Amino acid sequence: MTGHGTHRSSLSGRFSHDPDLDFEIRTVLGGAFSGAADVGEALAAVADVGTDHRAWFRAWDALGDRLAATGESCAARGHRVSAASAYLRAATYLGVAVNAVSGLEDDAPLLPTFRKHRAAWDRWVDLVDLDVERFPIPYEGTTLPGYFFRAPGVDPAARGPVVVAVNGSDGSLPALWSAVVSGAVRRGYHALVFDGPGQQSVLFEHGVPFRPDFEAVLTPVLDAVVARADVDPDRVALYGISQAGYWVTRALAFEHRPAAAVVDPGVVDVATSWEREVPKSLLKLLDKGDDHAFDRDMALGLRLSKGAARTWRFRARPYGVEGYAATLREVRRYDASDVAAQVTTPLLVTSPEDEQFWPGQPERLAGLVPGATLVTFSDDEGASGHCEPLGRALVEQRVLDWLDERLAR
Repeated sequence: MTGHGTHRSSLSGRFSHDPDLDFEIRTVLGGAFSGAADVGEALAAVADVGTDHRAWFRAWDALGDRLAATGESCAARGHRVSAASAYLRAATYLGVAVNAVSGLEDDAPLLPTFRKHRAAWDRWVDLVDLDVERFPIPYEGTTLPGYFFRAPGVDPAARGPVVVAVNGSDGSLPALWSAVVSGAVRRGYHALVFDGPGQQSVLFEHGVPFRPDFEAVLTPVLDAVVARADVDPDRVALYGISQAGYWVTRALAFEHRPAAAVVDPGVVDVATSWEREVPKSLLKLLDKGDDHAFDRDMALGLRLSKGAARTWRFRARPYGVEGYAATLREVRRYDASDVAAQVTTPLLVTSPEDEQFWPGQPERLAGLVPGATLVTFSDDEGASGHCEPLGRALVEQRVLDWLDERLAR
């Protein structure tokens, strides 16, 4: 959910003068509602960082390491609840450190930082007082790593509803826990999280890029989910956060089994979040097919801004193509405008005030999908900005109440 360019927040006050860092802090703080962060320790860690990206990475990396060590110490002394809490927070903070590598001159820390992050998540999975199963999903001759959460207190012999959560372009699994899974399991839903093509372990450890035809991913995921004896195939819901607002919409145009779906926010055309950062004169070159001139001028511009060059490299990595023009052409394929009308699944589209990455697209998507429900979130409610980072309790209430009404027997 990060790295999409400069933006502002209308909520009073700033946690950082750098708008992207400010957004990351808000996202972390929002995780406190589900136990995935603690406000004081997070703010203390970045209090003296300023806008130094190396210091930003070191702060989150060190905080994650410290919480992981706390978790190990608590576990060794038999304090399982404390250990689980520390490991979940460690996974959150190390997830921020993974994305912070985009601001470094050298991305060598990426893989070791990611592996620390995932190790902390796995320790939490093993320690938390929940029934969590590692659930590999068959996919094109290999498997996608998944984690299946069984709702507490539900008869294991009964078939229950499930929420399948789809991540955004650079979101972590703890982010999905905070976004929807925590609330869903408390309401009696099972839940599934997974890494898809271009996401987290599938990208960093296996080099598999994104794909625009997400139905090719969602269909095998649903095949695996509905085959479970504890899942009611008629009560499967989807939740897609950030760029998954596109992926879920695209997939639902072809995959009609889900009983309901939520996109937070609605996304029609992914490329708009890229193109607003590119001068119009360069976009004209791209539209004319002059890729050589586009690449030449982009290279010149990015040589003058090393930070922007590093951000472009990090954002382009999951698309799996080389060259500036080729990358942007690939991103333009992530467009649901021609297929959104084929969606038959009841769809809830969130629209936060001051959506900074895809402004206006939630309303556009709601107009394209027959019968879609648009729900707005405002600054006055403390829930403005992309994915409503500081309003997760309100989002949970509105989104899961809506799902309850559609998936209830």
